[in-house]
Amino acid sequence: MVMQDKMRLCAVSLAGIDGISHGFFTRQGGVSGGIYASLNCGPGSRDDPTNVKENRARVAEILGVQPGKLLSLYQKHSAEAVIVDKPWADGKGPEADAMVTAKPGLALGVLTADCAPVLFYDGEARVIGAAHAGWRGALDGIVEATVDAMIKLGAKSERIRAVIGPAISQKAYEVGADYKEQFLAREPHSEGFFISDEGSGEAHFDLTGYVAERLARAGVGAIDDLALCTYCDETRLFSYRRSQHHGEDDYGRQISAIVLA
Repeated sequence: MVMQDKMRLCAVSLAGIDGISHGFFTRQGGVSGGIYASLNCGPGSRDDPTNVKENRARVAEILGVQPGKLLSLYQKHSAEAVIVDKPWADGKGPEADAMVTAKPGLALGVLTADCAPVLFYDGEARVIGAAHAGWRGALDGIVEATVDAMIKLGAKSERIRAVIGPAISQKAYEVGADYKEQFLAREPHSEGFFISDEGSGEAHFDLTGYVAERLARAGVGAIDDLALCTYCDETRLFSYRRSQHHGEDDYGRQISAIVLA
């Protein structure tokens, strides 16, 4: 279930918990224009950096932290997860695709535009995590790496609640035969995450379903999926694939973040 306002989508399962704040932020409520309209939070885009900085400051304010404590990584579609205990300067973030912390006041953010953002929380250990799970990262083990990093800080997998945010849906995620072959060579029992389009016969991949399965495989105790499609919801969400279909030369990124109070 989802609670929402203009700028932020919240999972009901996390929204009712004292001591944390979180949000799967939309593309609305910012200052960017054109193809980036309006809450583009991606420093890696070709948007005006001043606009991106202001957009991220607005997100930080909603989460209750200073702008410099809204953190994001240099994401590379990997299975690298890092433990965070202090903020870093703009543009100096680690090269990784997930981060975890037990330090209050550090907002862990991941940037997406079709890949799956996943937020994690262990209430007893007071450990949080955020992961960027594209198909490569999910296949290589980013979910398990995030859980393992949380365990190092005292979490237990069965206590962790994970929420999958907006990502491209299976209906919109057409993939080539080589993609499917490469995937099934690594995961031969994952045929069920592919369906064939009735018209074209092309395969479509269930990214969020696969991420949920990897969460279950990692022993995560509670798994929620907001079931919102980035490609289908042009008003609220950025989508890399949709930008390609529109012939645009770049795209905005939405941020999903969680912080311990």
